[in-house]
Amino acid sequence: MIILGLTGSIAMGKSEAAKMLRRFGIPVFDSDACVHKLMGPGGAALAAIAEAFPETVTALGVDRAALGAMVFGHKDRLARLEAILHPRVLAAQYDFLREAERQIAANSHSCALAVLDIPLLFETGGDRRVDFVAVVSAPAATQRQRALARPQMNAEKLDAILAQQMPDAEKRARADYCLNSGDGKRVMLHDIAVMLRDLSKKSGSSWPWLGDAWPDGLWEG
Repeated sequence: MIILGLTGSIAMGKSEAAKMLRRFGIPVFDSDACVHKLMGPGGAALAAIAEAFPETVTALGVDRAALGAMVFGHKDRLARLEAILHPRVLAAQYDFLREAERQIAANSHSCALAVLDIPLLFETGGDRRVDFVAVVSAPAATQRQRALARPQMNAEKLDAILAQQMPDAEKRARADYCLNSGDGKRVMLHDIAVMLRDLSKKSGSSWPWLGDAWPDGLWEG
């Protein structure tokens, strides 16, 4: 089974790329969703976060805005939070990969591919745990416009976030595949199809669903 790491800086279109991959029938692990679950009501990280950052925990789980404000710009606090979350996310990723491998073994018509969607893949050394890396990218002006349209985002906060992330140019230089989200969905879909066909060859097996027709409903939603 090939493990593909999917990454990209803030507002680059990574979520849309993950959605397209899922519509091709490819299993995708969403690291952000995993963190949300860990910090939600009854989440596996809730007790540890309550001990480390008690002011951020409510009856509905962790107040993410309050937690973000508490750790942002404070390396010691961020390191403490990461020490709580990263091992749990890593364990969930391994569980996901084991299940994906089981499903692939049980279905001879499935593709031998699983995707780990990790926003800070390079920054955390996650690229060492995958076979190939795909980076979702768009022009800086497009990225900035998308990011500033988000709720509770402003130029100062965006600049601070970008300063903590590896530059897009470096990510593209280190990636095996670059998925262009700046020129519309059809262009990114084409990039994904080209990537999948190449990965099919690298896997040494035929992925029959990679024909000329796109999956039904790809453009819905």
